Amino acid sequence: MKIVIADDHAVVRSGFSMIINFQNDMEVVDTAADGMEAYQKVAQHEPDVLLLDLSMPPGESGLIATGRIHEDFPSTKILILTMHDDDEYLFHVLKNGAAGYILKNAPDQELIAAIRTVKNNGTYISPKMTNSLVREFIKNGEANQDDRLEILSKRELEILPLVAKGYGNKEIAEMLYISVKTVEAHKAKIMEKLNLKSKPELVEYALKKKLLEF
Repeated sequence: MKIVIADDHAVVRSGFSMIINFQNDMEVVDTAADGMEAYQKVAQHEPDVLLLDLSMPPGESGLIATGRIHEDFPSTKILILTMHDDDEYLFHVLKNGAAGYILKNAPDQELIAAIRTVKNNGTYISPKMTNSLVREFIKNGEANQDDRLEILSKRELEILPLVAKGYGNKEIAEMLYISVKTVEAHKAKIMEKLNLKSKPELVEYALKKKLLEF
């Protein structure tokens, strides 16, 4: 089976390539450093499986790339390979077409088993994530909205998705007919209320909460 690996660290790409190429029925045909390049490599090779990291700064993240790749190349199975044992990331990528979710510190045998599972149209979830997945569904039936959103003002809820989409302060000010200083003040309040430290964190938060659909 043909496999593409997307990760922003060259040593990670090399390490997992060695593990996979050691298998008689697997071959890593190419690698990528971010989501955008992963999309291009999938278009070029049409691999059976794409191993996709979630966080690949400063390039396009796996959170964003998953949906695009699944929609345009549904025959390629996406296996998320990440350090994030976070329920919300898990729900987000599964809803957007990922076939599996495995942690980077998993044993080699587990990685190979996960690849075989998704290749054969199965779904693979890291055992470390299974209990939290079950608890979440029992509790809510689906990933629940973060209560912290309730503390944002109406204006802050307008600004947050615009920031996440990449609009600058001046563009947002013109769109909402407010001053640039007002936009900056609201952005600071949003970061403080949601306990976010950087713009990438804000973008990932907006993606997980589906705020880009606003």
